[in-house]
Amino acid sequence: MPQQLSPFLGPWRIVHMEIWDRDYLDLDVPAHITFEKDRLGSFQFGAVRGWIDYRVISDGGSSKVEFSWEGINDADSTCGRGWAAIADEQLVGRLFLHNSDDSAFVAERAPTAGRRRSGPRRPASNGR
Repeated sequence: MPQQLSPFLGPWRIVHMEIWDRDYLDLDVPAHITFEKDRLGSFQFGAVRGWIDYRVISDGGSSKVEFSWEGINDADSTCGRGWAAIADEQLVGRLFLHNSDDSAFVAERAPTAGRRRSGPRRPASNGR
């Protein structure tokens, strides 16, 4: 049986976060989170940029995505976790920065035509 595509796949535009205002969210690029077919993804808001490893969890009729991430906050390495679900055609969830802040977020599906990636896909592995 062919595997069903996840409803989370693709780019999402982060339009609201609980503890950061819109000016900060879009500081460098429009705030976004993307889930790719290979259970990887990325996000960026403000000075925080992360690379995601996710799993889709189904609970009866509903699904959510849970993820861990590693990345940078300004010039400092950081990591964390998060989760999201789709409600009323929006992605709603919570993002945690390890040993730091956490915030609820809301994202809307972003158009995919002509979309470019910002920067390299993954940080240097440091021999790992």
